[in-house]
Amino acid sequence: MRLAEFILQNMSDILAEWEAFAATLLPAAGNMTSLALRDHAQQILEAVARDLNTFQTREAQAEKAQGRAPRIANAPDTAAQTHAVLRARSGFDINQLVAEYRALRASVLRLWIDASPIDPAEVEDMVRFNEAIDQAVAESVGHFHALVEQSRNLLLGMLGHDMRSPLNAIVTTGSYLAALNAGEDVSTAAARLIRCGASMQALLNDLVDFNRTKLGLGVRVQPSEIDLAAVVADELEQLRGAYPGRRIELEVTGNSHGRWDGARLQQLVRNLVSNAIRYGSSETPIRVLLHGQEANLRLSVTNSGPTIPPSVLGQIFDPLKRGTAPGDGREGLGLGLFIVREITLAHHGEVQVCSEGDETTFAVSLPRHGSEKPPGSSRSSGGPPA
Repeated sequence: MRLAEFILQNMSDILAEWEAFAATLLPAAGNMTSLALRDHAQQILEAVARDLNTFQTREAQAEKAQGRAPRIANAPDTAAQTHAVLRARSGFDINQLVAEYRALRASVLRLWIDASPIDPAEVEDMVRFNEAIDQAVAESVGHFHALVEQSRNLLLGMLGHDMRSPLNAIVTTGSYLAALNAGEDVSTAAARLIRCGASMQALLNDLVDFNRTKLGLGVRVQPSEIDLAAVVADELEQLRGAYPGRRIELEVTGNSHGRWDGARLQQLVRNLVSNAIRYGSSETPIRVLLHGQEANLRLSVTNSGPTIPPSVLGQIFDPLKRGTAPGDGREGLGLGLFIVREITLAHHGEVQVCSEGDETTFAVSLPRHGSEKPPGSSRSSGGPPA
Protein backbone atom coordinates (compact mmCIF):
# COMPACT_ATOMS: atom_id res chain seq x y z
CA MET A 1 0.00 0.00 0.00
CA ARG A 2 1.35 3.42 -0.91
CA LEU A 3 2.24 5.55 2.08
CA ALA A 4 -0.21 8.39 1.41
CA GLU A 5 -3.10 5.93 1.27
CA PHE A 6 -1.84 4.19 4.42
CA ILE A 7 -1.74 7.47 6.36
CA LEU A 8 -5.30 8.39 5.44
CA GLN A 9 -6.69 4.90 6.15
CA ASN A 10 -4.88 4.56 9.50
CA MET A 11 -5.28 8.12 10.72
CA SER A 12 -6.87 7.15 14.05
CA ASP A 13 -4.03 4.79 15.03
CA ILE A 14 -1.39 7.36 14.09
CA LEU A 15 -3.17 10.10 16.03
CA ALA A 16 -3.46 7.83 19.06
CA GLU A 17 0.31 7.37 19.09
CA TRP A 18 0.85 11.12 18.58
CA GLU A 19 -1.41 11.86 21.55
CA ALA A 20 0.26 9.23 23.74
CA PHE A 21 3.69 10.73 23.08
CA ALA A 22 2.53 14.34 23.46
CA ALA A 23 1.11 13.48 26.88
CA THR A 24 4.64 12.64 28.08
CA LEU A 25 5.95 16.14 27.34
CA LEU A 26 5.67 17.53 30.85
CA PRO A 27 4.98 19.88 32.48
CA ALA A 28 3.20 21.59 29.59
CA ALA A 29 1.07 18.57 28.68
CA GLY A 30 0.05 17.80 32.26
CA ASN A 31 -3.39 19.44 32.12
CA MET A 32 -4.11 19.24 28.39
CA THR A 33 -7.17 17.48 26.99
CA SER A 34 -7.04 14.81 24.30
CA LEU A 35 -8.15 17.37 21.72
CA ALA A 36 -5.42 19.80 22.76
CA LEU A 37 -2.75 17.08 22.71
CA ARG A 38 -3.71 16.11 19.16
CA ASP A 39 -3.99 19.76 18.13
CA HIS A 40 -3.34 20.06 14.34
CA ALA A 41 -1.82 16.59 13.95
CA GLN A 42 -4.53 15.38 11.56
CA GLN A 43 -4.24 18.45 9.34
CA ILE A 44 -0.44 18.05 9.28
CA LEU A 45 -0.77 14.39 8.25
CA GLU A 46 -3.38 15.22 5.60
CA ALA A 47 -1.02 17.85 4.19
CA VAL A 48 1.78 15.26 4.11
CA ALA A 49 -0.49 12.80 2.28
CA ARG A 50 -1.41 15.45 -0.30
CA ASP A 51 2.24 16.20 -0.77
CA LEU A 52 3.02 12.53 -1.37
CA ASN A 53 0.34 12.39 -4.05
CA THR A 54 1.64 15.51 -5.82
CA PHE A 55 4.18 15.38 -8.61
CA GLN A 56 7.54 16.78 -7.53
CA THR A 57 10.61 17.78 -9.54
CA ARG A 58 14.12 16.98 -8.33
CA GLU A 59 14.73 20.70 -7.69
CA ALA A 60 11.61 20.99 -5.55
CA GLN A 61 12.60 17.81 -3.73
CA ALA A 62 15.99 19.26 -2.83
CA GLU A 63 14.49 22.52 -1.59
CA LYS A 64 11.85 20.80 0.52
CA ALA A 65 14.41 18.43 2.05
CA GLN A 66 16.05 21.55 3.49
CA GLY A 67 12.80 23.05 4.75
CA ARG A 68 12.56 25.62 1.95
CA ALA A 69 9.40 24.64 0.13
CA PRO A 70 7.94 27.61 -1.78
CA ARG A 71 5.09 29.47 -0.13
CA ILE A 72 2.26 31.25 -1.91
CA ALA A 73 2.23 34.98 -1.14
CA ASN A 74 -0.40 36.01 1.45
CA ALA A 75 -1.35 32.35 1.98
CA PRO A 76 -2.84 31.48 5.39
CA ASP A 77 -0.64 29.80 7.97
CA THR A 78 -0.05 26.10 7.45
CA ALA A 79 -1.21 23.53 10.00
CA ALA A 80 2.42 23.15 11.13
CA GLN A 81 2.76 26.89 11.74
CA THR A 82 -0.49 27.09 13.68
CA HIS A 83 0.55 24.02 15.67
CA ALA A 84 3.77 25.78 16.68
CA VAL A 85 1.89 28.84 17.93
CA LEU A 86 -0.49 26.76 20.04
CA ARG A 87 2.32 24.65 21.47
CA ALA A 88 4.28 27.77 22.43
CA ARG A 89 1.23 29.23 24.15
CA SER A 90 0.73 25.95 26.01
CA GLY A 91 4.23 26.11 27.46
CA PHE A 92 6.07 23.61 25.23
CA ASP A 93 9.73 24.35 24.55
CA ILE A 94 11.44 24.07 21.18
CA ASN A 95 12.94 20.65 21.96
CA GLN A 96 9.52 19.22 22.83
CA LEU A 97 8.05 20.64 19.63
CA VAL A 98 10.70 18.95 17.48
CA ALA A 99 10.40 15.73 19.50
CA GLU A 100 6.76 15.47 18.45
CA TYR A 101 7.74 15.38 14.80
CA ARG A 102 10.51 12.91 15.48
CA ALA A 103 8.04 10.60 17.19
CA LEU A 104 5.47 11.11 14.42
CA ARG A 105 8.01 10.16 11.77
CA ALA A 106 8.96 6.99 13.64
CA SER A 107 5.34 6.01 14.34
CA VAL A 108 4.13 6.35 10.75
CA LEU A 109 7.04 4.45 9.26
CA ARG A 110 6.86 1.66 11.86
CA LEU A 111 3.12 1.20 11.44
CA TRP A 112 3.46 1.20 7.65
CA ILE A 113 6.29 -1.34 7.63
CA ASP A 114 4.48 -3.56 10.13
CA ALA A 115 1.32 -3.51 7.99
CA SER A 116 2.95 -5.12 4.95
CA PRO A 117 6.37 -5.61 3.34
CA ILE A 118 7.60 -2.55 1.48
CA ASP A 119 7.73 -2.88 -2.27
CA PRO A 120 10.93 -1.42 -3.80
CA ALA A 121 8.77 1.03 -5.71
CA GLU A 122 7.52 2.42 -2.41
CA VAL A 123 10.96 3.42 -1.16
CA GLU A 124 10.47 6.75 -2.91
CA ASP A 125 7.40 7.27 -0.70
CA MET A 126 9.60 6.98 2.38
CA VAL A 127 12.00 9.60 1.04
CA ARG A 128 9.14 11.93 0.14
CA PHE A 129 7.56 11.41 3.55
CA ASN A 130 10.77 12.38 5.34
CA GLU A 131 11.05 15.50 3.19
CA ALA A 132 7.47 16.49 4.00
CA ILE A 133 8.09 16.03 7.73
CA ASP A 134 11.27 18.11 7.48
CA GLN A 135 9.28 20.89 5.83
CA ALA A 136 6.65 20.74 8.59
CA VAL A 137 9.40 20.95 11.21
CA ALA A 138 10.91 23.98 9.48
CA GLU A 139 7.53 25.74 9.37
CA SER A 140 6.79 24.95 13.02
CA VAL A 141 10.20 25.96 14.32
CA GLY A 142 10.14 29.21 12.34
CA HIS A 143 6.77 30.24 13.74
CA PHE A 144 7.65 29.04 17.23
CA HIS A 145 10.81 31.16 17.24
CA ALA A 146 8.95 34.23 15.94
CA LEU A 147 6.31 33.94 18.65
CA VAL A 148 8.89 33.53 21.41
CA GLU A 149 10.82 36.55 20.11
CA GLN A 150 7.65 38.63 20.01
CA SER A 151 6.71 37.65 23.56
CA ARG A 152 10.21 38.43 24.81
CA ASN A 153 10.22 41.84 23.16
CA LEU A 154 6.83 42.70 24.61
CA LEU A 155 8.03 41.63 28.05
CA LEU A 156 11.13 43.82 27.77
CA GLY A 157 8.99 46.74 26.66
CA MET A 158 6.60 46.38 29.60
CA LEU A 159 9.51 45.91 32.01
CA GLY A 160 11.18 49.08 30.80
CA HIS A 161 7.96 51.05 31.08
CA ASP A 162 6.96 49.79 34.54
CA MET A 163 10.39 50.18 36.14
CA ARG A 164 10.83 53.84 35.32
CA SER A 165 8.52 55.17 38.04
CA PRO A 166 10.07 53.28 41.00
CA LEU A 167 13.57 54.12 39.76
CA ASN A 168 12.72 57.80 39.53
CA ALA A 169 11.36 57.59 43.08
CA ILE A 170 14.65 56.06 44.28
CA VAL A 171 16.76 58.81 42.73
CA THR A 172 14.41 61.58 43.88
CA THR A 173 14.38 60.24 47.44
CA GLY A 174 18.17 60.05 47.45
CA SER A 175 18.42 63.63 46.23
CA TYR A 176 15.96 64.76 48.91
CA LEU A 177 17.96 63.03 51.66
CA ALA A 178 21.19 64.57 50.39
CA ALA A 179 19.61 68.04 50.47
CA LEU A 180 18.60 67.66 54.14
CA ASN A 181 22.25 67.93 55.19
CA ALA A 182 21.48 65.68 58.17
CA GLY A 183 25.02 64.55 58.77
CA GLU A 184 27.82 62.71 57.03
CA ASP A 185 26.28 59.24 57.42
CA VAL A 186 22.98 60.30 55.83
CA SER A 187 24.77 62.19 53.05
CA THR A 188 26.97 59.18 52.26
CA ALA A 189 23.97 56.83 52.21
CA ALA A 190 22.03 59.26 50.02
CA ALA A 191 24.94 59.54 47.58
CA ARG A 192 25.15 55.74 47.38
CA LEU A 193 21.40 55.55 46.77
CA ILE A 194 21.64 58.12 43.98
CA ARG A 195 24.54 56.28 42.32
CA CYS A 196 22.74 52.92 42.47
CA GLY A 197 19.57 54.43 41.08
CA ALA A 198 21.50 56.13 38.29
CA SER A 199 23.26 52.86 37.41
CA MET A 200 19.95 51.01 37.32
CA GLN A 201 18.46 53.76 35.17
CA ALA A 202 21.37 53.46 32.72
CA LEU A 203 20.91 49.70 32.49
CA LEU A 204 17.18 50.17 31.98
CA ASN A 205 17.75 52.70 29.20
CA ASP A 206 20.08 50.26 27.45
CA LEU A 207 17.52 47.49 27.83
CA VAL A 208 14.71 49.61 26.39
CA ASP A 209 16.90 50.72 23.47
CA PHE A 210 17.93 47.14 22.78
CA ASN A 211 14.27 46.15 22.73
CA ARG A 212 13.48 48.90 20.21
CA THR A 213 16.22 47.68 17.87
CA LYS A 214 14.94 44.09 18.10
CA LEU A 215 11.48 45.34 17.15
CA GLY A 216 13.02 47.04 14.11
CA LEU A 217 12.38 50.55 15.44
CA GLY A 218 16.00 51.58 15.96
CA VAL A 219 17.24 54.12 18.49
CA ARG A 220 15.14 57.29 18.44
CA VAL A 221 17.08 60.55 18.21
CA GLN A 222 15.83 64.15 18.39
CA PRO A 223 18.63 66.39 17.08
CA SER A 224 18.91 70.03 18.07
CA GLU A 225 21.67 72.64 18.04
CA ILE A 226 23.99 71.88 20.98
CA ASP A 227 27.53 72.39 22.23
CA LEU A 228 28.77 68.83 22.54
CA ALA A 229 31.72 69.91 24.69
CA ALA A 230 29.30 71.13 27.37
CA VAL A 231 27.28 67.90 27.14
CA VAL A 232 30.39 65.74 27.50
CA ALA A 233 31.78 67.86 30.35
CA ASP A 234 28.50 67.55 32.26
CA GLU A 235 28.43 63.77 31.89
CA LEU A 236 32.08 63.41 32.91
CA GLU A 237 31.44 65.47 36.03
CA GLN A 238 28.67 63.07 37.02
CA LEU A 239 30.95 60.10 36.37
CA ARG A 240 33.70 61.62 38.49
CA GLY A 241 31.19 61.88 41.34
CA ALA A 242 30.16 58.27 40.86
CA TYR A 243 33.78 57.06 40.65
CA PRO A 244 35.77 59.43 42.90
CA GLY A 245 38.85 57.20 42.78
CA ARG A 246 39.25 57.39 39.00
CA ARG A 247 40.80 60.19 36.95
CA ILE A 248 38.91 61.25 33.84
CA GLU A 249 40.52 63.90 31.63
CA LEU A 250 38.81 65.92 28.88
CA GLU A 251 40.51 67.76 26.02
CA VAL A 252 38.49 69.79 23.53
CA THR A 253 39.86 71.27 20.30
CA GLY A 254 38.08 72.92 17.41
CA ASN A 255 34.41 73.74 17.04
CA SER A 256 32.19 71.48 19.17
CA HIS A 257 28.84 72.89 18.04
CA GLY A 258 26.50 70.92 15.81
CA ARG A 259 23.08 69.36 15.44
CA TRP A 260 22.82 66.19 17.53
CA ASP A 261 20.67 64.60 20.21
CA GLY A 262 22.41 65.75 23.39
CA ALA A 263 20.76 63.23 25.71
CA ARG A 264 21.66 60.34 23.40
CA LEU A 265 25.27 61.43 23.06
CA GLN A 266 25.46 61.84 26.83
CA GLN A 267 24.29 58.22 27.06
CA LEU A 268 26.96 57.26 24.51
CA VAL A 269 29.70 58.97 26.54
CA ARG A 270 28.44 57.37 29.75
CA ASN A 271 28.63 53.89 28.21
CA LEU A 272 32.09 54.41 26.70
CA VAL A 273 33.64 55.91 29.83
CA SER A 274 31.96 53.38 32.15
CA ASN A 275 33.36 50.64 29.93
CA ALA A 276 36.83 52.20 30.17
CA ILE A 277 36.54 52.45 33.96
CA ARG A 278 35.50 48.85 34.25
CA TYR A 279 38.10 47.28 31.99
CA GLY A 280 40.95 49.80 32.12
CA SER A 281 43.79 50.23 34.59
CA SER A 282 42.93 52.22 37.72
CA GLU A 283 46.49 53.58 37.83
CA THR A 284 46.20 55.75 34.72
CA PRO A 285 43.63 58.37 33.70
CA ILE A 286 40.91 57.84 31.13
CA ARG A 287 41.41 60.32 28.31
CA VAL A 288 38.40 61.78 26.51
CA LEU A 289 39.24 63.82 23.41
CA LEU A 290 36.78 65.93 21.46
CA HIS A 291 38.08 67.28 18.17
CA GLY A 292 35.92 69.41 15.90
CA GLN A 293 36.67 69.34 12.20
CA GLU A 294 34.99 71.19 9.35
CA ALA A 295 32.39 68.58 8.42
CA ASN A 296 32.35 66.32 11.45
CA LEU A 297 33.41 65.88 15.04
CA ARG A 298 35.51 63.08 16.50
CA LEU A 299 35.03 61.82 20.05
CA SER A 300 37.49 59.28 21.46
CA VAL A 301 37.81 57.51 24.81
CA THR A 302 41.16 55.91 25.67
CA ASN A 303 42.13 53.76 28.62
CA SER A 304 45.28 51.85 29.52
CA GLY A 305 45.25 48.20 30.49
CA PRO A 306 45.00 44.76 28.91
CA THR A 307 44.30 44.91 25.20
CA ILE A 308 41.25 43.30 23.66
CA PRO A 309 42.02 39.99 21.91
CA PRO A 310 41.47 40.05 18.11
CA SER A 311 38.90 37.26 18.45
CA VAL A 312 36.80 39.54 20.68
CA LEU A 313 37.22 42.71 18.62
CA GLY A 314 35.15 41.28 15.79
CA GLN A 315 32.08 40.94 18.00
CA ILE A 316 32.64 43.63 20.60
CA PHE A 317 29.64 45.67 19.42
CA ASP A 318 27.31 42.65 19.36
CA PRO A 319 24.52 42.68 21.96
CA LEU A 320 24.61 40.52 25.10
CA LYS A 321 28.39 40.11 24.95
CA ARG A 322 30.34 40.79 28.11
CA GLY A 323 34.06 40.94 28.65
CA THR A 324 35.88 39.85 31.78
CA ALA A 325 37.07 42.51 34.18
CA PRO A 326 39.52 41.00 36.71
CA GLY A 327 38.54 41.75 40.28
CA ASP A 328 35.23 43.31 39.24
CA GLY A 329 32.23 41.49 40.66
CA ARG A 330 29.70 43.68 38.85
CA GLU A 331 27.92 42.39 35.83
CA GLY A 332 26.25 44.41 33.10
CA LEU A 333 23.82 43.30 30.46
CA GLY A 334 26.42 43.35 27.70
CA LEU A 335 24.47 46.06 25.88
CA GLY A 336 26.60 49.17 26.46
CA LEU A 337 28.77 49.04 23.34
CA PHE A 338 25.84 47.81 21.24
CA ILE A 339 23.88 50.92 22.28
CA VAL A 340 26.94 53.08 21.51
CA ARG A 341 26.95 51.72 17.96
CA GLU A 342 23.20 52.18 17.52
CA ILE A 343 23.29 55.79 18.75
CA THR A 344 26.20 56.48 16.41
CA LEU A 345 24.39 54.95 13.45
CA ALA A 346 21.23 56.91 14.31
CA HIS A 347 23.37 60.04 13.83
CA HIS A 348 24.78 58.61 10.55
CA GLY A 349 28.22 58.34 12.13
CA GLU A 350 30.86 55.64 12.55
CA VAL A 351 32.35 53.96 15.60
CA GLN A 352 35.66 52.13 15.61
CA VAL A 353 37.89 50.46 18.17
CA CYS A 354 41.66 49.99 18.29
CA SER A 355 43.36 47.96 21.02
CA GLU A 356 47.15 47.91 20.76
CA GLY A 357 50.21 48.50 22.95
CA ASP A 358 48.39 48.35 26.32
CA GLU A 359 45.85 50.96 25.22
CA THR A 360 42.30 50.71 23.94
CA THR A 361 40.57 53.55 22.11
CA PHE A 362 36.96 53.80 21.04
CA ALA A 363 36.48 56.56 18.46
CA VAL A 364 33.15 57.96 17.28
CA SER A 365 32.94 60.17 14.20
CA LEU A 366 29.76 62.24 13.84
CA PRO A 367 28.71 64.46 10.94
CA ARG A 368 28.26 67.99 12.27
CA HIS A 369 24.60 67.81 11.33
CA GLY A 370 23.42 64.50 12.77
CA SER A 371 20.59 64.09 10.25
CA GLU A 372 23.01 64.08 7.33
CA LYS A 373 25.10 61.09 6.31
CA PRO A 374 28.69 62.01 5.48
CA PRO A 375 30.07 60.98 2.07
CA GLY A 376 31.60 57.50 2.11
CA SER A 377 30.27 56.59 5.57
CA SER A 378 29.15 53.06 6.31
CA ARG A 379 28.24 50.73 9.16
CA SER A 380 31.74 50.34 10.54
CA SER A 381 32.55 48.72 13.85
CA GLY A 382 36.17 47.65 13.68
CA GLY A 383 39.66 48.63 12.64
CA PRO A 384 41.92 51.41 13.89
CA PRO A 385 40.35 54.80 14.54
CA ALA A 386 41.08 57.36 11.85
